[in-house]
Amino acid sequence: MNRSLWTAATGMGSQQLNMDIIANNLANVNTVGFKRSRANFVDLMYQTLQAPGATTSGATNVPNGIQIGMGTRIVDVQKMFNQGEFIQTGNDLDLVIEGRGFFKILRNDEEVYTRAGAFKLDKEGYICDPEGYRLQPEMRIPSDAVNISIDPQGNISVIGQDGTEIASGEIRLYNFINPAGLLSLGRSYYLPTEASGEPIEGTPGEDALGTINQGYLENANVSIVEEMVDMIVAQRAYEATSKVIKTSDEMMQIANNLR
Repeated sequence: MNRSLWTAATGMGSQQLNMDIIANNLANVNTVGFKRSRANFVDLMYQTLQAPGATTSGATNVPNGIQIGMGTRIVDVQKMFNQGEFIQTGNDLDLVIEGRGFFKILRNDEEVYTRAGAFKLDKEGYICDPEGYRLQPEMRIPSDAVNISIDPQGNISVIGQDGTEIASGEIRLYNFINPAGLLSLGRSYYLPTEASGEPIEGTPGEDALGTINQGYLENANVSIVEEMVDMIVAQRAYEATSKVIKTSDEMMQIANNLR
């Protein structure tokens, strides 16, 4: 069987998966706190017909050798945690992390992490995310609060109707040695893994953690132009490898028709 058929097929399969990744990036272009993904490719094993440096009959060494590649595959899909653009909302509970770090959310007795800072108040007055899960450590806002102030270090000050502080708290941030190793759960949630390392708790603005800005949200770090260029490249690569399969089939047909 013609080796090029199977080699080209690996290229088509990889580019199809690459297109799926690009499609997900584009679909989430307006998702708060979303981080784009990037496919990383590697070549497959090689058939060595003659090893580089092999000795010839003339007692000389072959400078290059003969190695035939078997195609490609996607080795991993990497989350890119570069900063997204900031959107000014003016909402007291919309928070953005400028720099590294994650918010911690308690979801059904499971601690998860997120960059999406579109927080609300639940029926008991606790700060929670749009899914209703509470920000950790928990902070309750009294019902008679008229103003909520959060400084870049995460200190919360709640002002009552008489102009005095009626409650205070602190927002903590969490960092990871390898954020790309986090497990994506969907809904902007991430779960620590052996690859990401354990969460490192800290105060915003200290120990390489970012600061908190109130009244802003972090948009997805997806560039539509970049994704469109990647999509064109993937499409052309898919088209080229499909032509390899077609050409290989025609060559086999010519060989079969030899008299």
